[in-house]
Amino acid sequence: MKPDWPNFRRVLAALYAMLLLWSTGAPRAHAQCQGELKPLEVAASCTARNNATMSKADIDPMRPYSLEELIDIAETSNPRTRIAWESAKQAAERLGIARSDYFPHLAALALGGDQRVIEPWPKPLGASRGYFLIEAPVVESGVELKYNVYDFGRRGARVDASKALRLAAAAGFQRTNQDVAFRVVSAYFNLITAQERLEASRQIVKTAQTTQDVAEAQLANGRSTLPDVLNARAAAAQANYDLQASIGAVDMARVVLRETIGVEPSDEILIAQPTALPLPTEVAESTAKLVNTAMQQRPDLRAISEKLQAANAEFKAVKSEYLPEIHFGASAAQQALWPTVNVSGPNPLGHANQTVWSVGVNARWTIFDGGLRHDEVLLADSKRREAQDEKREKEDAIGREVWTAHIQFRTAVRQHEAAETLLTSASTSYDASLDAYRYGVKNLVDLVTAENQLAQARLAVVQSRSAIRIDAANLDYATGNLLRQQPPVAQPITQNP
Repeated sequence: MKPDWPNFRRVLAALYAMLLLWSTGAPRAHAQCQGELKPLEVAASCTARNNATMSKADIDPMRPYSLEELIDIAETSNPRTRIAWESAKQAAERLGIARSDYFPHLAALALGGDQRVIEPWPKPLGASRGYFLIEAPVVESGVELKYNVYDFGRRGARVDASKALRLAAAAGFQRTNQDVAFRVVSAYFNLITAQERLEASRQIVKTAQTTQDVAEAQLANGRSTLPDVLNARAAAAQANYDLQASIGAVDMARVVLRETIGVEPSDEILIAQPTALPLPTEVAESTAKLVNTAMQQRPDLRAISEKLQAANAEFKAVKSEYLPEIHFGASAAQQALWPTVNVSGPNPLGHANQTVWSVGVNARWTIFDGGLRHDEVLLADSKRREAQDEKREKEDAIGREVWTAHIQFRTAVRQHEAAETLLTSASTSYDASLDAYRYGVKNLVDLVTAENQLAQARLAVVQSRSAIRIDAANLDYATGNLLRQQPPVAQPITQNP
């Protein structure tokens, strides 16, 4: 069979449009640093400049929502995205705090007070009591300047650490958006699966009712027994019982979907069915290449890498504590003083209202601190090694997740193919068993057995179809492809007969 490439491109474009719902979402998401994943620096800058919305979305119970709309609502309403946004914003503020150490600190000073002191003085030299009692009201206002001239790399290392932590927080924010988007995709397809199971349960009820009707007709014609009819009625009752469970599963899936998008739990939500497109059935890339892609794209791995950079910078900053610091200081003020002394006659002390100032450079070098710096260096080095081990562990976990997701997808595709074959065989078997029972060739046990096989086949098709949808999304999630403007990892393959 020769592939129909023009038709394949049209189908792939349509599927791509559907699966890019989160990257081409409503303008509201773009204005709030969400939707399509942007370069990390852009995301960090956006979260620093903007505030996360605090409003909750209102769900219209009469309006069907598409998957892209549900993801957009989740990204603005789910508390997890707002928490991650605030964490990224706080990391940006800490970077600003670290950078402020490069600037001089200027403070305004104001002083007002009064002081009385006793100054011992010999009586022969003019102090009748052997002392002077001096009172000195003073008012002073001015400014003070402090500036760290050189610190041997302390500030630079702390700024580098803050930059890395800012990017790590932005990467965490992006991964949180992917987490929420994947949860919405899963809840959305789980609801579709529950609805399809409900439809399959209704078909099973109809089949069971057909079996019961045939059994009762055979009993009326004298070609069946009452136990056969009772067995058929029991099978119909069981089918009705399972139908009620399927109805409840749909309602529960609606509640889970509402909770996932961040609105009050309820079963009042409608979803638009996905466009009738072929199921994804094939992954063009090898698993090893998918793992490499995940290592480059996964925001959570990037976050750990940035934390490792921050740990290295902190280690450098702590080691620089062994070196001195050089500070420049200056102050200028206007001082007014009205001193008086307890002597007879005119006050011998004059009033002063003069400008005073001071300027100087000082160096500070800690010689002994009881082992504080040594222990801080050991602690920073341990944190650096810890970050290295966390990165290695995450890389191993990502490789395992991609392999698992790929295997699950391939298994789901094969199970769906087997389920379709099973459904065809079970349907043919039931029809043949029903005709044979009508003509008295087979008994009711054979018919009920064929009926149960048909019911299981219908449910297997529904379950395998759901597994393909969710596992395909899981492949994008595991490789970090979710919310990126790239084709999905799993794609449908169409061929001419």
